[in-house]
Amino acid sequence: MQIGIVGLPFAGKTTIFSTLLKHKSAETGYHKQEAERGIVKVPDERLERLTAMFNPKRQVNATVEYVKVPGFEGDGKEPKGLPAQFIGNLKTVDAILLVVRAFSNETHPHPFGRIDPAKDIEFINSEFWLSDLALVESRVERLEKNIAKIKDPQNQKDLALMKRCKALLDQEKPLRELELTAEEDRALRGYQFLTLKPLLYVINIAEDKIPAAAEIEKQLSRFLTPHCALTSLSAEIEREISELSAEDAAVFMADLGIQEPALHKLIRTSYELMGLISFFTVGEDECRSWTIRAGTNAQQAASVIHSDLEKGFIRAETVHYDDFIKHGSFHACKEKGLLRLEGKEYIVKDGDILNIRFNV
Repeated sequence: MQIGIVGLPFAGKTTIFSTLLKHKSAETGYHKQEAERGIVKVPDERLERLTAMFNPKRQVNATVEYVKVPGFEGDGKEPKGLPAQFIGNLKTVDAILLVVRAFSNETHPHPFGRIDPAKDIEFINSEFWLSDLALVESRVERLEKNIAKIKDPQNQKDLALMKRCKALLDQEKPLRELELTAEEDRALRGYQFLTLKPLLYVINIAEDKIPAAAEIEKQLSRFLTPHCALTSLSAEIEREISELSAEDAAVFMADLGIQEPALHKLIRTSYELMGLISFFTVGEDECRSWTIRAGTNAQQAASVIHSDLEKGFIRAETVHYDDFIKHGSFHACKEKGLLRLEGKEYIVKDGDILNIRFNV
């Protein structure tokens, strides 16, 4: 699962991307035309606490892959639209992280010569909308021609779905607002529509606006639609935090009134926005967070650990993290009836601790 980092030139994409990867920004990052990728650990206090309890040889966090999408870099000119190369690169990611500028910088002026996060969001969303509308209109035209020749039932079903898409786009609304069956969702995924992808707005604010972050987010909340989220941070401050030792970072954040790096919230929000959840396996060798989609059953979850566990699945010993922490041990949870055996159709919940019984 990949999250594409995008935004207008000089919005802070490179700073956020490099800070996520915990290395310094490079000036050349503004002009690279190839995609830059990085795997990032998902911060999880639950896993930290389980590790402290079991003292394993290693701890393995869940991860998210971020891609700095190339093709839309600063050239000193006001952008007239999103380049075709950029649109093409963006279509391959699973979700979009849109960095929106809300700070002034004379060295790197805003390409439109103003600081207005709402207008930046409207500009980029309109470009996403136009891209999808053009694709839908082309597909509708092609299907209508095919149906005029041969009345194929599948083509008629596809046409009805495309007309629903067009009706929504004609209202300048994103395809995320469509209520889709699982079959319809699979059918549309192949088209890689931009307004169908989960979208995270990241408002990049100045240091002196950190105390007003909640109010800034509230002002821009009108842009939230289904499968959208919005958060704010100061990319420069996050970069500084990432370069400090844990002790110095704690002091620095305390001075700013920050409880944790805002990037931690960004990573967790990215993870949740893609419909992902975590379950845990624990023991003396390893405490690990495993990634699955919400709605995954126990047998499918077992396959994430190893294919043999899925093939030979018998039962899943299950207890939720909250219950385990409350009672302190598997034995105590078992006495309370909270440690139970679940079958293959059990839907795994976020925070479940699993031990897969299997036989191959």
